[in-house]
Amino acid sequence: MAYAHSDTTGVASEDLLTPFKIVIGGGFGVGKTTLVSSISEVRPLSTEETLSTASIGVDSLAGVSGKRTTTVALDYGRLTLGNQVTLYLFGLPGQERFSFLWDQVAYGALGAVVMADVRRLDDCFASVNYFEKMGLTFAIALNCFDEAPMYDPEEVRAALDLDPDVPIVMCDARESRSVRDVLITLVETIYASQYRAESRWA
Repeated sequence: MAYAHSDTTGVASEDLLTPFKIVIGGGFGVGKTTLVSSISEVRPLSTEETLSTASIGVDSLAGVSGKRTTTVALDYGRLTLGNQVTLYLFGLPGQERFSFLWDQVAYGALGAVVMADVRRLDDCFASVNYFEKMGLTFAIALNCFDEAPMYDPEEVRAALDLDPDVPIVMCDARESRSVRDVLITLVETIYASQYRAESRWA
């Protein structure tokens, strides 16, 4: 993967890059921390803590019985696309009990990725509704867990009642190239949305 760093001779400095703040939402255990960690060109910041007995009866482990940690604040990473765009990635905590942090973390975002697990689609409804109410452009990333069944993206669109212009992308959160494809799709969708908005006011 070719990254353009601000300290590389002959490459445009970070001050000349277009900054995009992107938030990563989705349910508990869907792969948000993995996504940020697999693509970040800087050492990612993670606020994961070990699940404790206090979470029993509060955090459902259905479908993620092997999970031992949870994000309690945010994940952070950075990705430079070519020499034009820098993405600042902020992963939101998935549990509803941490939703009071969402407004603070998402403030100023230009777009979002909603990660979805087809085995637990209901878990991403809260993020979809949140970004729709914000009027924020977002894409759905279907995380391809090894044991998960495969569904046509349009079946998922119908199940989530998404507008036709919301992109749905198959994704393996462990693979940087796959994550990069999701983020490029989102950036292209943001640009297209901004162009449509400008055209309406022209």
